[in-house]
Amino acid sequence: MDIEVIGEDRFGEPAYKKLFEDTMSDLNKAVLIDRAKLVLKPSVPLFIFSIVLKGDPGNKTVVDVANVREEGTTTYVTITQERYAPDILRALWTRYGRNRVVQQTRFDIEISNAKFAELSEMVIASGEDDLREIMGAIWRSMPEGIKNRRTLIDGGVITVVATEELMEPSMMDEGYSVHRSMGGAADV
Repeated sequence: MDIEVIGEDRFGEPAYKKLFEDTMSDLNKAVLIDRAKLVLKPSVPLFIFSIVLKGDPGNKTVVDVANVREEGTTTYVTITQERYAPDILRALWTRYGRNRVVQQTRFDIEISNAKFAELSEMVIASGEDDLREIMGAIWRSMPEGIKNRRTLIDGGVITVVATEELMEPSMMDEGYSVHRSMGGAADV
């Protein structure tokens, strides 16, 4: 994840960059983010956090995040995106029962009498959940006490404009400018 920090304190910028990176990693959201721009103006106060996602968050099915192959009456699932492993296992147990789902290793699962077509339609994570979790992670990265927030979302670009004060038009103008610089639409 590429992070650009623009601020008033050249000594605080690296610390804030690390805080943002650590927060996203701890909450397992760093893998979803391609790049981020953080604008820090505590004297105003104004904070603008803008991120570009690696992909547009949408519903994920088993075949989106794992390799699946059928051999006779057994279907083999090899998880390729680790963050979805608990969701896959939970969905398989719910659909087929624990007696038909055997977890051979952390990433390898065997299912008796399952079909590829069923797994290709089995939603294990929704895009709305990912967006909600990413928003929560961004808000956790912001300084405490920031309560006035406006969110701009356009496909894979999310920008949060935040202040402790009344949101002035000039603050939103700057937020829109950052959003556009990250590839977001001007008319969000």
